Amino acid sequence: MSEKIIRQREQIPSEYKWNIAAMYPDESQWDKDVARACEQAEEFGAYRGRVTESATTLLAALRDRDSIWQLIEHAYVYATMKKDEDNRVSKYQAMDDKCGSALARIAALTSFFTPELLSASREQIEGFLAEEPALEQYRFLLESALREKEHVLTAAEENILAQMSEVTDATADVFKMLNNADLTFGEVRDEDGESVPLTHGNYITFMESHDRNLREAAFTNMYESYKKLINTLAVNYNYNVKTDVVSSRLRKYDSALAAALSGGNIPLDVYHNLIAQVRASLPALHRYMELRKKLLGVDELKMYDVYVPLVQLPKKEIPFAQAVEMLAEGLAPLGDEYVAAARAGISAGWVDVYENQGKTSGAYSFGSYDSMPYVLMNYSDSLKDVFTLVHEMGHSMHSYYTRRTQPFTYGDHSIFTAEVASTVNESLLIRHLLKTEQDEQMKKYLLNYYIEEFRTTLFRQTMFAEFELAAHTEIENGGVLTAAWLNENYARLNSDYFGPAMAADEYIQYEWARIPHFYRGFYVYQYATGYSAATAIADRILQEGAPARDNYLEFLKSGSSNYPVELLKLAGVDMSCPEPVAMAMKTFADLVAELEKML
Repeated sequence: MSEKIIRQREQIPSEYKWNIAAMYPDESQWDKDVARACEQAEEFGAYRGRVTESATTLLAALRDRDSIWQLIEHAYVYATMKKDEDNRVSKYQAMDDKCGSALARIAALTSFFTPELLSASREQIEGFLAEEPALEQYRFLLESALREKEHVLTAAEENILAQMSEVTDATADVFKMLNNADLTFGEVRDEDGESVPLTHGNYITFMESHDRNLREAAFTNMYESYKKLINTLAVNYNYNVKTDVVSSRLRKYDSALAAALSGGNIPLDVYHNLIAQVRASLPALHRYMELRKKLLGVDELKMYDVYVPLVQLPKKEIPFAQAVEMLAEGLAPLGDEYVAAARAGISAGWVDVYENQGKTSGAYSFGSYDSMPYVLMNYSDSLKDVFTLVHEMGHSMHSYYTRRTQPFTYGDHSIFTAEVASTVNESLLIRHLLKTEQDEQMKKYLLNYYIEEFRTTLFRQTMFAEFELAAHTEIENGGVLTAAWLNENYARLNSDYFGPAMAADEYIQYEWARIPHFYRGFYVYQYATGYSAATAIADRILQEGAPARDNYLEFLKSGSSNYPVELLKLAGVDMSCPEPVAMAMKTFADLVAELEKML
């Protein structure tokens, strides 16, 4: 369903839009929910000074706290997704802002809870758990809170920080509006010679084109736009990182990295081992870049040559309905129940399929505990879009299983585990396609595609992780993230990772400025760890069948009821050891060797 002109939202057929109306059939209820959540937060003040007076009081406080956050979460998700449909609509901008204010207010009104809880001794909490059986639901939550005891401030200090959240979150909002609403990238001539607007949605499609002039034009237009705003974006990112650093210091962590990993009880070695293992495997990536340069037949390999497939296939569009069939076939090893639930979800309106003007770029899975696990896409009928659908449906199916099994208390996921669920799906699909494809040329294409998934996830996200660590360390050492510092350090890392086959490039130094995930500190490394874990899990499912599949489904049902590293052990993977990353790196090297042999 490709179009030369990006359509207005009302021009998209309803069957390709998510059924977000199911959240609020009567939108006036949204205002009532926000107001009621704030009222309940006011009423929650009755627990001040009494949180740990008895097991009964603690249980009531925990239940009321869940009720407040479940209600405001539902309202927040709706406002955010309605805004993402078209960021230009002021009504939903206002609703999103109102929800942000409500969240800050609720956080402030309930901020006394954790400091009061932690004023109790471990022995007292254990006594309450023994006395009140209904508290067993909250055991892991309570034990996790006690583990973080030294990093929780006084009730007054927590109240101040909660009220400041509206301000401290501003850098991410500024970036989002610049990136999605204000930045434009001009027009380029597509493969048919027609002038079309360059957007976030079609950029990667153009970068995968076999027309090198088109790739260069899209690349240049994109980064010229960021270059013009590079100083503004640098100041914004500088304060984003400063917020992370100041927050970690206030909470008495050794570093911003330690603060980011502490909530999930993830050892620092997981982060550092990832970088070390990937760094050690860079020669395989450099070998692949040399192969890419040779096969493309270019005198100089440029950054706009990185995404184009090495095997050129006839232009083939994959309609969304066909993508759903490919999803069902590729995920068959997960069982009939899994596939049927995914199909039913898509039919029920989980997915917002096509790009429209003003729509948030990229793709994500999102929803509240009480809603469908929605998927936002900007589908453009390519094979890559099929993999994006499969990826995001992995997240949504994770939410589907969790919310059917866990209470609201554990109805979410850490990013660390969420990326596993999405990437297992991708791994199963690519292996299915490689196994069933009869055309030799298509097999070469798919093998190259699989290598690219490793490169863009394991290598690229680890490079991002290394950049984030360097940026936070610079601030922690008293430095400032100027545009010059950010550009220079990003360009150096890019050169290290891509190796000597890659020619020097004027524009790649600005790439850091267009990465939305940098506004969620130490987020991206989990794509790489998740990819490693998912590769191991997919291996087990394909080799062992039902037992491994059932272990994996048990993991999907577990939500946040334990620490991420422990949850992954349910699926047979231990990420506290370097082996999963090392094995994934070996798989990458083997794939490169196989491609060299085939080509």
